[in-house]
Amino acid sequence: MCDEMLLRLGRWLRAAGYDTAIAEGGADDAALIARCTAEGRVLLTRDRRLAERTEGCVPVVRLAENTVEEQARMLAATLGIDWQRAPFTRCVIDNAELEPAPPEAAGQVPMRSRQAGGPLLRCPACFRLYWPGGHVRRMRERLAAWAR
Repeated sequence: MCDEMLLRLGRWLRAAGYDTAIAEGGADDAALIARCTAEGRVLLTRDRRLAERTEGCVPVVRLAENTVEEQARMLAATLGIDWQRAPFTRCVIDNAELEPAPPEAAGQVPMRSRQAGGPLLRCPACFRLYWPGGHVRRMRERLAAWAR
């Protein structure tokens, strides 16, 4: 569970294939702790007071690092996060596991990307389409760098 200050990190965790909840803006600390407890989640936060309040209730990692790159490396060191675990298997928006898209969805993909080939995936919750375009190559490179 990422607090609202770690939204970008949360999306990268999803991109790496991790089931990652992201707190809504303005979420109450007690509700956040209760959700972590109910769902068996580790809380990731930059908020010192929230980390102190959470300690002993649920596992918590307070990240003092400022950039996503530094935070990603810290998570690899502290939690053993494998940034190449199962890339691009979850929706980065709503965390649902991606499924193969129906063949007729290919018409929604830019022609250049269709010609490149590769699997077309769809989020069953929001119906967002995912395909292996140039952005995926750049994201894979970033995930690989964090894994080193």
